[in-house]
Amino acid sequence: MNSTHASEQLAEAGESISRTETCSVSAVRRVAAMLDLDPDTVVEGAPLPRGWQFILMAADTRRSALRADGFPGLGVAMPELGLPRLLLGGRAVSYMKDIPIGATVQRTSAMQSLTRKTTEAGPMAIASIQHELRLGTDATPALVETQTYLLLPAREGAAAPSSAARVDAVSAERTMTFVPDETLLFQYSALGFNSHRIHIDRSHARNVEGFPDLVVNGGLATLLLTEFLRRDLGVTPSALKVRHVAPLFCGRQITLAANRDGAKWRLQAYDDRNVLAVEMEVNVQ
Repeated sequence: MNSTHASEQLAEAGESISRTETCSVSAVRRVAAMLDLDPDTVVEGAPLPRGWQFILMAADTRRSALRADGFPGLGVAMPELGLPRLLLGGRAVSYMKDIPIGATVQRTSAMQSLTRKTTEAGPMAIASIQHELRLGTDATPALVETQTYLLLPAREGAAAPSSAARVDAVSAERTMTFVPDETLLFQYSALGFNSHRIHIDRSHARNVEGFPDLVVNGGLATLLLTEFLRRDLGVTPSALKVRHVAPLFCGRQITLAANRDGAKWRLQAYDDRNVLAVEMEVNVQ
């Protein structure tokens, strides 16, 4: 690979792994409690709020098999690439039908693609993992979610300031602010069985990864946006696409912004310096 932007396709859609998951009342109650909602409003048989499906996609990696950064894996086997840092780059979700609380769900996960690249910033790899959730013996999935991860080399020194777009002031049809704390990061990580140390180990986040503080889970940032849709805008998504362009940090204000764009909604999350961190495009049911 001579070019500074060369790429090599290491894998295409691979063997799938199936798991049986239960959308249990107890797990959904805990998500509600984490979001400061009354858990007694959770009723068996009611539809799982769209955005809460992360509790059905947790890995069950043995502690001895965790990556050095504590990340439990992507739900499928992945070769060792010598790239010790991992960040969520984005996700796409399609909702075909609701998942009833209390239902048993068949989850099928597979590596959709794995591409290694050489860029001006150094080597990296992009892994796309697709998850399908099916109800009972349904032939078609209730939900399809594709998660894209960036695998990066070890970092020396502090992280460089984000080059993502910054605005003087966040302006949108609807906005709200929120400050994530350590308790929220811990609870979200625990509910998803995600032991990635950038979310729970401040020393690792600072001294190994070069971040100024604990990093807000990318999935948690997505959940905050889908809850903004559901609770503040009254919108039920049929599909969404999310792109993470800069990290968000514990204890620092996040501004959520939403604008209607024809039949769609476009949402953003900005950090405490008004730097764009997350973009979401939403198709409405």
